[in-house]
Amino acid sequence: MADLIVKAAVKEALKDKNVASDFYDALDEEVYEILEDAARRAEENDRKTVQPRDL
Repeated sequence: MADLIVKAAVKEALKDKNVASDFYDALDEEVYEILEDAARRAEENDRKTVQPRDL
């Protein structure tokens, strides 16, 4: 699985917090699941285009 998140962007968003090294892998997995669910919803609605409403 490819990295879906940008570590530098996460660090910037959480600038006042420390980030554990394994947090990035867990976040990446969550994002992957969200994308898979959105793709499934689009497919269930006979669309190839994933739209914001699929989230």
